[in-house]
Amino acid sequence: MKSDVKTQSKTIGMILKGYPRISETFISNEIYLLEQHGFKIHIFSMRKPRESFAHNSISRIKAPVDYLPETIMNHLPRLLYYNLRMAFAAPRTYREAMKTAFRRFKRTRKSATLKHLLQAGYLVQRFFPKASPSHLHAHFAHSPASVAMFAAKLSGLPFSFTAHAKDIYTSDKRQLTEKIGLASFVVTCTQYNRDYLSSLAPGHRTPIFRNYHGIDLSLFANHQPRALPREPYHLLTVARMTEKKGLPNVLTAVAELKRRGLNLRYTLIGDGDDRRMILAKIQELGLGEIVQCTGTLPHHEVLSYYQSVDVFVLGCKVAADGDRDGIPNVLVESMAMGVPVVATRVSAIPELVAHNRTGLLVDQEQPQALADAIERLLTDAELYRQVISAAKEKVESEFDNGLLIRDLVDIYHRYTA
Repeated sequence: MKSDVKTQSKTIGMILKGYPRISETFISNEIYLLEQHGFKIHIFSMRKPRESFAHNSISRIKAPVDYLPETIMNHLPRLLYYNLRMAFAAPRTYREAMKTAFRRFKRTRKSATLKHLLQAGYLVQRFFPKASPSHLHAHFAHSPASVAMFAAKLSGLPFSFTAHAKDIYTSDKRQLTEKIGLASFVVTCTQYNRDYLSSLAPGHRTPIFRNYHGIDLSLFANHQPRALPREPYHLLTVARMTEKKGLPNVLTAVAELKRRGLNLRYTLIGDGDDRRMILAKIQELGLGEIVQCTGTLPHHEVLSYYQSVDVFVLGCKVAADGDRDGIPNVLVESMAMGVPVVATRVSAIPELVAHNRTGLLVDQEQPQALADAIERLLTDAELYRQVISAAKEKVESEFDNGLLIRDLVDIYHRYTA
């Protein structure tokens, strides 16, 4: 793909929590598209990959990758060595960074603040001389943005960050407000998030931009037209097994549909910390014979499942710690594939799914309503067709990452040149 904008000769240092990560295709897609538009990227990852495989999109990225020490205790000599070098080379600068770290530590009493300062000192002294970044950008407003903030203080470089979901709503508001004020710009992936971040820092001049993640529509262009559903119906969820995904409510809805006499099966793609609880819930509800748990799959295998299912279901909720989704990419992908979606009115999901038009929405923690909505889609042929058509139109007009990346490119050119 040829870029229609000027080539970026300088390097953006991209600070990530982990790279590559199966659940963060939106970040790898963004990096790839930025490279296609002439940007030079150098990735600095706070930890090595934990999955044994990566999506195909990773192989297209040219950016070099360097990894920071993950923990203090296992890497203390290296961290201290490079931070002492930093302190001797620029004592006043390092002292100011330490003051910032102490102020932030007093607010939360979290030792992670010290780790982020040490990682930043390591980053600046160990990798910056060779990488020569001119701007730092972090994905996620919590620890990656903290490392970027300290690295900016130590190096004198500007920094920015993209805020997503958990990193916004589980972060200390004072810490997040300070980062917004120090950043040259902030990007977030929904209007819901943008409104929240703007409310935290009404007096700051830092611009906060909304830029949807979007998807590569070319991956979804050649699927077959969807036939009307018929028994045995096939339902699908793609989600990490975490509280905010509301999977117990989805399973309860599936059990209710089975009780009503619907002949169906349900596939759950994903893994996570709640796996044992989810598997126990499946047995408790007597769903063992109709539920398939595949674990985490590569993206191309997930796409093949979309071809064979009738309805995509996601029961997102606000978790006890405030964590919540933004707009899950799997909803966008389902709609692009012509799979009608049933989801919950949580966070920014209604920015994508308009009830009775581009999908069906129910309130969170309402498995009975979830079951009603699924059954309605499965049995109302006219609604089924209308939703498929309107959903595809919505995705193509507002969630094409080929178009959305141009807006992001403009932001980067304005603030990193």
